Amino acid sequence: MALESVLSSAVASAADWELLVVDNNSKDRTREVIAGFCRRYPERVRYIFGAQQGLSNARNVGIREARGGILAFVDDDVVVEANWLHNLTACLGDGQWAGAGGRILPPAGFIPPRWLALQGPWDQGGALCAKFDFGDAPFELKEKGPYGTNMAFRKEMFEKYGGFRADLGRISESLISNEDTEFGARLLVAGEHLRYEPSAIVYHSIAEERLNKRYFWKWWFAFGRAQMREKGPRTKVMGIPRYYFSLPNIALRCLLPQFGRALLARDPQERFCRQCKVSCIAGNFAEVWNRAVKGQYTSRPHKNQAARSRAVS
Repeated sequence: MALESVLSSAVASAADWELLVVDNNSKDRTREVIAGFCRRYPERVRYIFGAQQGLSNARNVGIREARGGILAFVDDDVVVEANWLHNLTACLGDGQWAGAGGRILPPAGFIPPRWLALQGPWDQGGALCAKFDFGDAPFELKEKGPYGTNMAFRKEMFEKYGGFRADLGRISESLISNEDTEFGARLLVAGEHLRYEPSAIVYHSIAEERLNKRYFWKWWFAFGRAQMREKGPRTKVMGIPRYYFSLPNIALRCLLPQFGRALLARDPQERFCRQCKVSCIAGNFAEVWNRAVKGQYTSRPHKNQAARSRAVS
């Protein structure tokens, strides 16, 4: 469905583009399926094999292989609207914008369980389907970069600032991510401009296994770990790694109060959201513990490390 919808996307008649599909060392029929698309669209679809597993590694491969000056990203579990590709990339031709992010919505007609909010203060759409929806008006993104399944950047941004961090991209069953928003934040810190483009819409499928609380708790725990990884190595205080001071702070000032609020919440959506925040803080604690006690440190990649998953160039 994803490939069919992307290949049906409308772009300006003068635009020349190709669809790169990165096979991230899969063990299923991916190569066979893509071979069929390559035969049907020989001038449009290109198959690329990436031996090193991991979402960031796959994206990096696609970026290196892409021939175009604008790269749009989409995953294999979404369906894009007919004008998605044109609307997402139209603003990137004049150099004003470094990148753009479009809306990511659940499938039309999706009805969540009563404990799951998809709007308002207890919104869990990000964990459910990478929901990215700020309304119908475009604007400049100032605080949060776009999400990976619906974003586009000028290729020169990767050449200038490096690629997606491999330690943040999903690998196998791991839910640790944030490689997309970390790259967007990197651009914002450097003074680049990112645009929210509401007319570029994708619909994210929702697997049955995501519709249970255990999945959300695992997702938020992984998100909490990723938050700590983004911060990188910490400085020392009087020769003592700062991580040792962070552990009691996380436990006493963050984890315990949030746990108490979760116990007291009466609204099922609020209660579940606060439970997820507890899982997130527990992930913070676990990552700091690994660094402080076990001596496991995650280093930032070199600036020129490349990146990519599914790329349209």
